[in-house]
Amino acid sequence: MTDPTVSVRAMAPAEFDRWQDELAVEYAREHVTAGNWTAEEGLGRARTAIAALLPDGMATVGQLILVGELADGTPIGRIWISLTHPRGLPDCAFIQDIEVSTEHRGRGLGRALLAAGERVARERGARALELNVFGANETAATLYRTSGYRVVTQQMRKDLLD
Repeated sequence: MTDPTVSVRAMAPAEFDRWQDELAVEYAREHVTAGNWTAEEGLGRARTAIAALLPDGMATVGQLILVGELADGTPIGRIWISLTHPRGLPDCAFIQDIEVSTEHRGRGLGRALLAAGERVARERGARALELNVFGANETAATLYRTSGYRVVTQQMRKDLLD
């Protein structure tokens, strides 16, 4: 089986509005699952965090908000890359979000979307690319490890219960 080919294009305004809602729900869920936020506060905190990163929405400078597509134009997912690293690392971009739509998972498209995002970041001057992955998301962690990403920092937690 050959690797699927995925290209990326800028997200359209209608797609952006829908993505913002979906991203907030997913980001809140991940933080609630990780024990960082309560379910009651999750969605509000997620929306606030995303708005801080995208103060001008789609027009925020230094942000690549892309849709991954198959050769026939079928959208399969999205990737959001900040060309400026959150901790200021020079020449290092940061993947804020990557997701393959549920109906397209399990076919190697995540790896193809990741590679397409890497190409665009490289074309924009990035010499490295980082991301965070929640500890409970072993599927994503495996994808990143097998795509050449390595752990550079690691945060661990132990719940202290009475």
